[in-house]
Amino acid sequence: MNETSFVPLDEGVLPEGVRARFVEGVNGIRVHVLEAGFEEPGRPLVMLVHGFPDLAYGWRGVMPLLAEAGSHVVAADQRGYGRSGGTEATYETALGPYSTLNKVRDAVGLVSALGYSSVAAVVGHDSGSPIAGWCALIRPDVFRSVVLMSAPFGGVAALGGGERAAARVVPARASGMDAELARLEPARKHYQSYYSTREANENMWRSPQGVHAFLRAYYHFKSADWAGNQPHALEGMTAEALGELPTYYVMRLEEGMAETVAAEMPSEDAIAGCGWLPEDELAVFSGEYERTGFQGGLQSYRWGTSGLGGAELSLFAGRTIDVPSCFVSGASDWGNYQSPGALERMVESACTDFRGVHFIEGAGHWVQQEQAEVVSAAVLEFLGG
Repeated sequence: MNETSFVPLDEGVLPEGVRARFVEGVNGIRVHVLEAGFEEPGRPLVMLVHGFPDLAYGWRGVMPLLAEAGSHVVAADQRGYGRSGGTEATYETALGPYSTLNKVRDAVGLVSALGYSSVAAVVGHDSGSPIAGWCALIRPDVFRSVVLMSAPFGGVAALGGGERAAARVVPARASGMDAELARLEPARKHYQSYYSTREANENMWRSPQGVHAFLRAYYHFKSADWAGNQPHALEGMTAEALGELPTYYVMRLEEGMAETVAAEMPSEDAIAGCGWLPEDELAVFSGEYERTGFQGGLQSYRWGTSGLGGAELSLFAGRTIDVPSCFVSGASDWGNYQSPGALERMVESACTDFRGVHFIEGAGHWVQQEQAEVVSAAVLEFLGG
């Protein structure tokens, strides 16, 4: 393990009012957190949960604004990411610690370690959205409201649905979908299936263009800056419908993610003009992933596609999110629709106190980075309500 992981992120890369530190003994690991609004005791806690390939640093634009409004704001590097425990994972590492329920245990443990018994809101983005959703569903006494971002929470199956509950959690693929996608012309594969393979980590970590350029292209490709992101609802969970998704979701069968995003590398002028992710800030992400690789984050995808979580999560069949909830996402984010029907189920049945959908113009998948001020205003409006 590189010695960099033993010190918090340097304050020189953080916005004013945001600090980095470690919290020890959280569900068996040390957790690296960023926090703002920590100076005054007794403030309500807001917890921010990132996705892949992201870090706590992805919340840097939102944290000061929420803190200015009176919250104690904490964003952690999730297990397997950045400077938290679990980044030493290899393909042979057991998947259990990276399961959905253990990520919920991580969140509960962090709340307690910070000296709180509950949080005003848990806010989750991308693969952090289902983690936030499950936090609110399982422990509504701890997580008293939830903001879901970029990945709708489609809920669990009705009581008696058994392992069908798993299909409502991680929108990986329907039964037999890999074979159906491979029969498309050109042949395709689902990104979550790819992320579950042995070669995925090496493909991205040791990509010919290097981690920094890989992440630049990846972030660009999924943002509102890429003109092809004009999302719409899909007709259903069929290979033909999923084939309408961009190749960062339904990839060419013969390509890895490094090759997939390399084809969409932005120009030097576009990079220079990217105000939401300038090169020095991207360097924070690339520096961390160059050190750790991606396997710690990929473990959760492997858990989701393995089928191991079906029985575990079916324990909560019939349960709903009953605390106040809302959905915030970029208007140019295909993540809103990549799991057909999930957005509708979230609004109509999965959340019983749903307060609205907010599609933010000028943002794609990285909504909290692309439009930090607008996202912060939406979260604060929700909290105020």
